Order: sequence, then structure tokens, then C-alpha cells
Amino acid sequence: MSAVTAALADGWVVAKRNLIKIKRIPDLLIFSTIQPIMFVLLFAYVFGGAIIIPGISYREFLMPGIFVQTVAFGAGITAIGLADDLQKGIVDRFRSLPMSRAAVLVGRTTSDLINNIFVVVVMSVTGLLVGWRIHTGVLDGIYGYLLLFAFGYAMSWISAVIGLSVKSVEVAQSAGFIWMFPLTFLSNAFVSTATLPGWLQPVAEWNPISSMVLSLRKLWGNVSSDPVYNGSGFPAEHAIPLAIGWIVLILIIFVPLAISRYRKAASR
Repeated sequence: MSAVTAALADGWVVAKRNLIKIKRIPDLLIFSTIQPIMFVLLFAYVFGGAIIIPGISYREFLMPGIFVQTVAFGAGITAIGLADDLQKGIVDRFRSLPMSRAAVLVGRTTSDLINNIFVVVVMSVTGLLVGWRIHTGVLDGIYGYLLLFAFGYAMSWISAVIGLSVKSVEVAQSAGFIWMFPLTFLSNAFVSTATLPGWLQPVAEWNPISSMVLSLRKLWGNVSSDPVYNGSGFPAEHAIPLAIGWIVLILIIFVPLAISRYRKAASR
């Protein structure tokens, strides 16, 4: 059995262990689902009436941003889960077993991906209830979801590095989420980047969150009739290939970095 096959097989065993943990502690899933629903309702009904987007309702403009924010924030669970396993000595037990060293990371990121899929399904139903629709074909709709899940999976590897770099669950909880807020809000997720100060606009347009959000808007037909609200320049014109590029780049950097941090953390 090759190293990759072993990592995938052992990783799936670890993923099932993490999913069983969620089943036994359903509060984890409940609260991770409630938060994005609250964001949808707050932005749709509290701020939605004050924000006008030409050619489309703000709720439809909003939903791709909420989807991307949800999977990005959902990746923070990876940091908490790994920090918890390290603190409780679970990782030491895994080290004593004849299993791939990468299995713990593959299993954790896989189980968190499955958790994200469930949350996104709930979010999709919520979006339909508030007026969001996919106006393109079935293939484009599926492509959008696959791109969304791939991005969430890539973000989990960033969180894995964070979870393996801190010394407690409490620190992991803070460190795993605090950087998400500027990354998410300094983007086109909730408003057009044209409304930002001039010096911030290039930063927001090249933000991977912005590339993902605009890609989903294009794939799902949730773009504004006014080009200003869809961004400008290279990031806006090539949103989908740029989003794929961000996913690949994140995985190339953070997968080996996470494995390296795991080896160091497990040997402490």
C-alpha cells in the first residue's frame, strides 16, 4: 500500500471518529449552523433595506458572500479540534498505532469538510426561504458548490497549522477565528469593493474571499447589472480561475506546513 493510499485509508478512519464525536455532542453542529443562519437573517432583514444593488435584490447579492464566510469560519473548527486532541493526549495514542502520520490531519480536515457540507445545505434552504435563487444551469450550480467546498477544505489546512502551533484550546479558538474577520469583511462579501477607500480597494479585490464570492455570483447568476458592483480589473475579469489558483496555492503551502507542524507537536 502506497503512502498516499495509507494516508487516505487511515485518514477516513480518523474522520469517522471525529464524526462520531459530533454525533455524541450535537451542540457542536447545532451552534455551527445557527451562526450563519443569524448572519443571513440579520443582513437580509436589518441591513438589506438600506443597501440597493442595481438589477438584483440585496439578498441574492448577499448569499454567495454568506456561503463563503460560512465555510471560512467553519474551517476554524479544525484548529480547535487539533488543539483539543493534542491537549488531551489523543495524538500520542495515534502515534502508538501503525498508521500514517498524515492520517490525523487528513481525517480532521475531511470530517470538517463533511460538517461544512451539512451546514451549507442548511444555509441553502435558508437562502431559498429569504429569496435567493440560482439563475444559471444545473452544471454551473454544482460547479459553484464544488468550488465552495474546495475552498473550505483549503482553509481547514490553514486552521490546522494554527491549531498545531498553539498550546491550548482557548488560544486555538481565538487564533482560529480572529484573522477571519478582517479577511471576510475586507472583501466584496457584503458590499461592493467600490464603496471602500481607494487604497483599500486593490487589497479587497485581490482578497481570496472576494475571488470566491464573485465566482459564486457569476456561476449562480447573482451578479449586479451595474459592472461597478462586480469589481474591476484582472481579479474581477478572471474571478473563477483566480479562485481556483488561490485554492491550489493555499494547499501547496499549508499541507506540507501542517504536516511539519504536526510532527513537531506530536514529538513534544
